[in-house]
Amino acid sequence: MEEDAGERSSFVVGFIENRAKEVGVAAFDLRSASLHLSQYIETSSSYQNTKTLLQFYEPMVIIVSPNKLAEDGMVGVSQLADRVCPSTKKVIMARGCFDDTRGAVLVKGLAAKELSALGLDSYYKQYYLCLAAAAATIKWIEAEKGVIITNHSLMVTFNGSFDHMNIDSTSVQNLEIIEPMHSSLLGSNNKKRSLFHMLKTTRTIGGTRLLRANLLQPLKDIETINTRLDCLDELMSNEQLFFGLSQALRKFPKETDRVLCHFCFKPKRVTNDVLASDNGRRSQIMISSIILLKTALDALPLLSKVLKEAKSCLLGNVYKTVCENEKYTSIRKRIGEVIDDDVLHTRVPFVARTQQCFAVKAGADGLLDMARRSFCDTSEAIHSLANKYRQDFKLPNLKIPFNNRQGFYFSISQKDIQGKLPGKFIQVVKHGNNIHCSSLELASVAILSLLIDAVVFLHSQLNVRNKSAAKECWLRTALCLEALMDAIREDVSVLTVLSEVLCLLDMMVNSFAHTISTKPVDRYTRARFTCDGPLAIDSGRHPILESIHNDFIPNGIFLSEASNVAIVMGPNMSGKSTYLQQVCLIVILAQIGCYIPARFATLKVVDRIFTRMGTMDSLESNSSTFMTEMTEMAFIMQNVSHRSLIVMDELGRATSSSDGFAIAWSCCEHLLALKAYSIFATHMESLSALSTMYPNVKILHFDVDVKNNRMDFKFQLKDGSRHVPHYGLMLAGVAGLPSSVVETAKRITSRITEKEMKRMEVNCRQYEDVQLTYRVAQRLMCLKYSDQDEDSLREALQNLKESYVGGKALDK
Repeated sequence: MEEDAGERSSFVVGFIENRAKEVGVAAFDLRSASLHLSQYIETSSSYQNTKTLLQFYEPMVIIVSPNKLAEDGMVGVSQLADRVCPSTKKVIMARGCFDDTRGAVLVKGLAAKELSALGLDSYYKQYYLCLAAAAATIKWIEAEKGVIITNHSLMVTFNGSFDHMNIDSTSVQNLEIIEPMHSSLLGSNNKKRSLFHMLKTTRTIGGTRLLRANLLQPLKDIETINTRLDCLDELMSNEQLFFGLSQALRKFPKETDRVLCHFCFKPKRVTNDVLASDNGRRSQIMISSIILLKTALDALPLLSKVLKEAKSCLLGNVYKTVCENEKYTSIRKRIGEVIDDDVLHTRVPFVARTQQCFAVKAGADGLLDMARRSFCDTSEAIHSLANKYRQDFKLPNLKIPFNNRQGFYFSISQKDIQGKLPGKFIQVVKHGNNIHCSSLELASVAILSLLIDAVVFLHSQLNVRNKSAAKECWLRTALCLEALMDAIREDVSVLTVLSEVLCLLDMMVNSFAHTISTKPVDRYTRARFTCDGPLAIDSGRHPILESIHNDFIPNGIFLSEASNVAIVMGPNMSGKSTYLQQVCLIVILAQIGCYIPARFATLKVVDRIFTRMGTMDSLESNSSTFMTEMTEMAFIMQNVSHRSLIVMDELGRATSSSDGFAIAWSCCEHLLALKAYSIFATHMESLSALSTMYPNVKILHFDVDVKNNRMDFKFQLKDGSRHVPHYGLMLAGVAGLPSSVVETAKRITSRITEKEMKRMEVNCRQYEDVQLTYRVAQRLMCLKYSDQDEDSLREALQNLKESYVGGKALDK
């Protein structure tokens, strides 16, 4: 329906909220004819969940109800839309249009699946807000676009409480998932890319959109993740299958997913009496859609041949669902009865126009045959005119290109022009090394009467006559294809399945498998998943930066129920921020069903990723750096669950040192009491005292060598804490601070450090027994998820017992 949308969004999104701060969302994709319903409770005053969805959908139109002042200081959905999407068209519809009863009837009638499969049959009263939003959204689309949506044609999905991993908009920006924060790297000519750009090797627009959607909302279902990984295993181990699928997918048109909406939407008026001038374009789109569908169905036999021997569950289901479905053969047979067999989809403008004019078999309509003759005559006359100009003006290399906007025009190389361009040519434009122009005989000036005599017709505005003839062909062809369109609409649900399958295969083959195949052997590996196990990554690498830095240093992480908080320490520029981002990106890659850059990984499925990174004022909300930090931290604490992953890069730097340290300490204490896994990077060495009081806190540091007051960064993560004396003062000296100021600062910090060391020694002695007991519990938790045999486990338990008894004896 959105013919030239390209990769731009084609979503129309409706929002409605109630006084309980519950929000219903209906997102209608005009390109793929799909409806996505969501309903959730907003827990933050900044409407962070709604902001995340707005970033996810990037809507072209936002539909809201009349604005009312929000209670409790909350901003409200309507005001949020104005702030987050100021350039997006906003439509305000009467509250009566948001009718949940009407919405339930519409969804039931239009959905390709039964309501029971969507989870709405038993709970439609509970999820009334998203159904109300659906009613308003569908009503606006049908009125604005002048269409009727075909029954049982929409792919409807329902997400009651974020069935996928949720990544808030701030974290999407911090982790550089879609766009990089900085386009270039300091000291390098390489352009920094986002994770999306790294994987964006898909060949279809639908595949690209599916990739983006997966990165913003990774999977949480272990079975689905493993199904994708099994498919990837087969693709990487079977080169013939991998290259065969790559070749088969190239046979499908790039716009295959877009063709569906032309069968899901039926124009309200299609009779010959109302075929006005603006319907020419609509008819052309309809003809192009059928040609595109024919080309896609012609490519199915090759895809079937490649998938026949596939063993993975995902590829096997594709073969059974698509390749063995007789409905596709039936649709192709119906198309073959009307459409000429030689017609194929093409992106070359004039060839595409010709294919559209001659799509229907000859003899189907007398007026269509006359329009075709007129189209051929004008096309031949235009080329004859070009030949005449080549001879008259001695321009043997004169070309006659075509595009949809201008029609035909002349292209002349500047080196062929001797002196001045003949006055015969008008509308002269320089284009590179060529001159683009027209002439009075060719130019499209005005629409001529069909009764002009043949002589004037031959030498008058040929472009207009050619366009008029083509338009007449489209209109007559559209009338011939009405019955075919209605027949195809009867089986439109199978076309929806075909579109989804092709997008998924494009992502799996052309993105995931292709990206892995370009890396050195064994650099990417498959992650293992558990519901409540550890987060263990051995020799992990940053997926984006490793392609830029050949000598990237790998680092791992191990978090479990017994050790769920890691505090990472190290000087500035030692690699802390990169490490935090690396862990999150590896988790995201794993949960979209892709291999990860690591030697080995066992992951607990994460339901939300929270990040607190960077220091920047928020001018739009009149918030200082510290206020922004606290707002983000409050959102994390209000929404964290036991399956969340939290990464924080400093906290409390933007206020006084005592207050900042107190806030950082109390936040860590709050998080370590939860089961969520947290990684906290900090310069505050005093926070390492947490490990002496709480045994589930792990201290890590980035290794640095200090020689001659210079720091040599190793970028290697090691256990324990390491005090690098005065690294901030070293950088201050390098920056040019007076030596007397630096020396005074050294004396002051030495006194402070001495007091801190004494306090830590007291804590170590006080909590030593608790630490020993907790370490035993931690080892037992690891053995719980171990794959070792019974004898090995017995030996490990015996060794653990001996070490514990020996440790207690040494203490005494």
